[in-house]
Amino acid sequence: METIHKIGRRKTAVARVYVSKGKGNITVNNRAFENYFPTSTLRYKVQQPLALTNNEKEFDIKVNVYGGGITGQAEAVRLAIARVMCELNDENRGILKPEGLLTRDPRMVERKKFGQKKARKKFQFSKR
Repeated sequence: METIHKIGRRKTAVARVYVSKGKGNITVNNRAFENYFPTSTLRYKVQQPLALTNNEKEFDIKVNVYGGGITGQAEAVRLAIARVMCELNDENRGILKPEGLLTRDPRMVERKKFGQKKARKKFQFSKR
């Protein structure tokens, strides 16, 4: 098996994932996976597609991720890994799709409008 490359996005975070046969090592931006994602919740999000398809110790994963915050990055990596699992085995699609792991979340931050404080918040109105 050669290396499989997929991209995942969430908000402004973009994750490029390279998966090859290995022992289950995950490196994110040339750092250990445990160091890059400090909380157990974020680690769980990243490993969720692997756990559901029983592939935790089968592949080495190299991730390049940039943009956004740490949660958006974790969810971008999750989407990319889920896409790789579907390419490896079509049966994985039936496992991952009901969990919502193959859906690209389209929600983005709304832009600030001129004449307003934020996207929806207005400046204080004074009648007199």
